[in-house]
Amino acid sequence: MKEFFKFMFASILGFFISLILVGVVVFAIAAVAISSIDSDKKVEVGKNSVLYLNLDQAITERTPKNPFEGLPILGGEGKSGIGLGDFIKAVERAKTDENIKCIYLNVSSPNAGMATLREVRNALIDFKKSGKKILAYSEVYSQGAYYLASVADKVYLNPEGDLEFKGFNSQLTFFKGTLEKLGIEAQVIRVGNYKSAVEPFILDKMSDYNRKQVTAYLNGLYNTFLGDISASRHVQKDSLYNIADKFKIRAPQDAVNYKLVDGLEYKDQVLEELKKLSGRTKEENVKSITINDYAKNNTSKGSEKNEVAIIYANGDIVGGEGSDQQIGSERISRAIRKARLDDDIKAIVLRVNSGGGSVLASDVIWREVVLAKKEKPVVASFGDVAASGGYYIACAADSIFVQPNTITGSIGVFGIIPNFQNLLTNKLGVTFDGVKTGEYADIMSVNRPMTAGEHFIIQSQLNRVYAGFVKRVADGRKKSKGYIDSIGGGHVWIGTDAVQIGLADRIGSFNDAIVAAAKKAKTKDYKVVEYPEVIDPLKSLISEGTDRIKTYYTKQELGENYSMYKEMKKVLGMTGIQARMPFAVEVK
Repeated sequence: MKEFFKFMFASILGFFISLILVGVVVFAIAAVAISSIDSDKKVEVGKNSVLYLNLDQAITERTPKNPFEGLPILGGEGKSGIGLGDFIKAVERAKTDENIKCIYLNVSSPNAGMATLREVRNALIDFKKSGKKILAYSEVYSQGAYYLASVADKVYLNPEGDLEFKGFNSQLTFFKGTLEKLGIEAQVIRVGNYKSAVEPFILDKMSDYNRKQVTAYLNGLYNTFLGDISASRHVQKDSLYNIADKFKIRAPQDAVNYKLVDGLEYKDQVLEELKKLSGRTKEENVKSITINDYAKNNTSKGSEKNEVAIIYANGDIVGGEGSDQQIGSERISRAIRKARLDDDIKAIVLRVNSGGGSVLASDVIWREVVLAKKEKPVVASFGDVAASGGYYIACAADSIFVQPNTITGSIGVFGIIPNFQNLLTNKLGVTFDGVKTGEYADIMSVNRPMTAGEHFIIQSQLNRVYAGFVKRVADGRKKSKGYIDSIGGGHVWIGTDAVQIGLADRIGSFNDAIVAAAKKAKTKDYKVVEYPEVIDPLKSLISEGTDRIKTYYTKQELGENYSMYKEMKKVLGMTGIQARMPFAVEVK
């Protein structure tokens, strides 16, 4: 009887503790959700205000709607972010807003790709046409941060700060040795000598083909970087190259001497200058509004009977619904179909930021682009990356816009079939036996090596898929299949080269693509609408809550090594034939 009461009271106590925890979680969710209702309300802008740009936050394709932002586990990284489109609209409004007197740019390490940074930079250059000033200050400038800051009228560095200016490098991580130690063989089948996404699993260093293409596009990215800074800072491009090559910025004063910054100042000195620029007295404080708050006042103008639809395709291409960070073939194709069938929508802009993914999912989306093109103009705008599957889904567009530092191309396909026989049998003692009704009934088995016959069958399938990829590009770009094959084979190109060889039509911004789409539709008074709808944060939490918790704790344990773990997990989760960019290439 004593044991019975002990277990009974323990169960009751556990029940009440669980009830309290659930109540706390529900209360937190409700409180954050209620607070998010006010987050979209317009923000009042006071007179003589400074528009504060903190660009260390994530600059994404669309402004994230995350009411759990303040919660580090449920809210992902627990950091805010802003969408590129919202940023550009807000800065454009600030040009003519009498209450905004200047911009204060504070950035140390921006969280965005090079093409996105160029879009941001160009928006700031356009802002300066208003005659209003931009002042930049930071204690530390990474190269990406300085790329943005260099556009400012005045660039200041902390007297004990640091400005990184050393040139670009790109590094790949190879896992061949790791797999060998584990007893895992990566059986790779691909089409295209430049299709290097598989190399980290079969080599311990870059192939000659991959080294050639990475060198080419890295130099292309660097050329744009130096050229833009040269134009803003009025320093010769060759001089900038020499400064970086010889690592001449070794102390803060060096940055002043070589005219990369205008002075060394502490923040209180910067604030005094901001007071002058914004028309405030010494006794008054600087009145500022963040770009995130200011963007809440963005409105869509134009007639609802004349709309230009932006279809955002961002992330890995996968089958099914996907998420806001993935291009789900069902979700995106449905959005394109909806825009095609809506008579009020006169043109479509497909905004692509993707290194590719499933070929099948890419083809499903491509088909909807083809159908939409028959009904109304379709213009593609490429972000940081629109390569392999990312290029596939857009190749049928009427016109393709890129930035000079967009990474694109990579027309090629591959498949990876792991062989765990050595791990399972030789290391763990696990064996397999069975029966089958045909020679190839167990094709794609992962507990033994492929046979020559299986390899031939799978290679034939990849050859067929690649031929289809090439044909789709050839038809869309109005080129011969032979020509597309000659520039394909998995070869990666930067935007400037893509225009020269015919994979893209012109260098232009996201907004340029929207204007061009409207022009093709012969409409002037138009309203911009966005698809697909952003997934409701509460629904996202319910469906992805467990994954978020796992991700949070994995990041805590692995730290900087999390990116390698993430890529390995992604590869092991791949199914079907893939059209993807080279594996995890990082430019630093």
